Amino acid sequence: MGKRLTQFSLLIFILIFPNRSFGQVPPRPEIDPETFVERLFPVPEEDLDYESIYEVLFQLYLNPIDINRSDAEVLQATYLLNPGQISNLINHRNKFGPLISLYELQAVPGFDLLTIDRILPFVTLGESINRSKDFLSRLKNEEQAYLLFRHRRIWETRRGFTEPDTSSSGAISSRYLGDPNEFYLRFRIQHSRDFSMGITLDKDPGEQFTWDSTTARYGFNFFSFHFTRYFIGKWKVISLGDFQASFGQGLVFGAGYTLGKGAETVPTIRRSSVGILPYTAALEFGFFRGVGATYQLKNWQISMISSFAPRDGRSQSELDSVGNEQNIISSFNQSGLHRTQSELLTKSRIRELSFGGNTQYSHPSGKFQAGTNILFTRFNQPWIRDSQVYNQFEFAGQSNSVGSLYFNYNWKNFYLFGESAISQSGGKGTVLGFVSSLSKQVDFSLLWRKYDRDFHSFFSNGFAESTSPNNEQGIYMGIELRPSTRWKINGYYDYFKFPWLKYRIYAPSAGSEWIARITYRPSRNLSAFIQIREEKKDRNIPDSGEPSLTYRVLPLTKINGLLSLEYQVSKSLFLRSRILFSRVDFNAEKSKGFMILQDVQYGQHRWRITSRIALFDAENYDNRLYAFENNVLWTFSIPAFSGKGLRYYLIGQYDFSPRLTSYIRFARTSYTDRETISSGLQTIEGPQQTETTLLLRYMLHR
Repeated sequence: MGKRLTQFSLLIFILIFPNRSFGQVPPRPEIDPETFVERLFPVPEEDLDYESIYEVLFQLYLNPIDINRSDAEVLQATYLLNPGQISNLINHRNKFGPLISLYELQAVPGFDLLTIDRILPFVTLGESINRSKDFLSRLKNEEQAYLLFRHRRIWETRRGFTEPDTSSSGAISSRYLGDPNEFYLRFRIQHSRDFSMGITLDKDPGEQFTWDSTTARYGFNFFSFHFTRYFIGKWKVISLGDFQASFGQGLVFGAGYTLGKGAETVPTIRRSSVGILPYTAALEFGFFRGVGATYQLKNWQISMISSFAPRDGRSQSELDSVGNEQNIISSFNQSGLHRTQSELLTKSRIRELSFGGNTQYSHPSGKFQAGTNILFTRFNQPWIRDSQVYNQFEFAGQSNSVGSLYFNYNWKNFYLFGESAISQSGGKGTVLGFVSSLSKQVDFSLLWRKYDRDFHSFFSNGFAESTSPNNEQGIYMGIELRPSTRWKINGYYDYFKFPWLKYRIYAPSAGSEWIARITYRPSRNLSAFIQIREEKKDRNIPDSGEPSLTYRVLPLTKINGLLSLEYQVSKSLFLRSRILFSRVDFNAEKSKGFMILQDVQYGQHRWRITSRIALFDAENYDNRLYAFENNVLWTFSIPAFSGKGLRYYLIGQYDFSPRLTSYIRFARTSYTDRETISSGLQTIEGPQQTETTLLLRYMLHR
């Protein structure tokens, strides 16, 4: 009775004082992609799969969590709440019952209006599916049904699109087979926690738009599809077509969910078991194609995965030990590009068969979870690498198995987690850590990992300094301080070592990385921060050419800094000013980089204009500067800038009607220190590069 009286009192408060809250069911806002990406994404690096990360996070947005029923594991999946807030929310639900309004969160200790505004796009109060209608009726009338078309082009002519040359020997040089246009088409219809179905088509610049079943090209170069149903009886999810999976800490099933070291220094080190998700990105690797399903039985769930997916790679013939000829895989092509005849020969040449599953137990209290993963993968040909000293412990063969055990435990304000895996080779990988709210003002995280040099897991995205989790040991510590509502201080320190050799590091090596970020937010309309990051890693000294000198390594020290000021002048006008710098010290040589940029956004009811102008000066590629850029809808870019030049872009958005929205983007980079851009077939004869992007989104049922 006391619980219901409290809820009734809150409802009366909402009705009498509407200015103190925004209604029982506030409108679900769209995510701000820039704030979303910059806060959660790792520190920019060239080898990170940003599109895949963005797509998985975007799936969480499209399928908001039920804040009344979700346990601690699910609540932390968006990385928007700290352990103290999650613990307080669960205690509030246990004491007063389900929330009747999202703004009842104001009554939960530790929840302020800024926090509530941030989580609104990712949460819901509960059931929003009209089960009285049959599935076909729900599918036919679903509002979230759209068709999206995107065109992108670089307007300067690259060498790959010119006429081929003929050498003195009569050989004809390679050129791109197709035109310079990039086309992307997506159809999607989905309802949160009910169903999702879609098709994604993609053609990259230089690829042919042709119909050729022998090379798996059906107009577009890449074709992806999925059909997913949720909560059919005891089946939590059934997914057909292309999908991903994330369980435990990502040592077996990683799903591209590689958040780790970034500006959000505490919660992002911990992976979440978000389960099976539809795959909607245009990357041509790293997903399953087949059937994935999860069956729920009280506190247990069992997931099964069956996949037979094409992979790009090169194969060649060689003689085995008894003189018989066999085809072997020499390398995989993960670029997804099929522009030349040589690249086209890699398309879908390899078949990858995968069987696996997950069994997971969740305690009724929501404070404990444990599970086991297993995955078997077999290629249609053995994979034999070009043998080098540094890669002799990496996978070789035709099949691999990997299994793991994991747990998550919530004890007061501590979230402990871990996973330990072993692969067919006998190599092991282990992650252990915790995330904690030590007080209302202090959050802290700690993670220890150890990956053997012969640990092999193809779909892993465990926390690691390297691209893949093997040949690495390390410990990470992160902290967040909130001395007042206006100030926030984030920092982390990560020490890592590599017991065996690595590419470009021909000796056992070690390194470290730290970041410090101070944010000042005197009001909701004004914020500023300064960020410093230092990274130390060993690298081979360039070969001197003297035969008596073996490879030697020296530490490379890189420092990056960022100063930012953001001001929401009015509802229509937003300004951002930033200064970026870098410094690199290697082999007694120092180099510097510098960038200054200004952003302006202005919009009214049906239109918006976003612009940037930036000047950059980076002495070499090691000093490259990464700057997040606004782009058209559900697209983002984090380009790297080196050399000297000017970068600017202009984006226009216009809503023709509730159904049709258009975006157009013009971007140009002009260099002052060169007369050619890029190299090889990507070479542009000139000092500037111009790019346009056009996107149209049509909502079918609005």
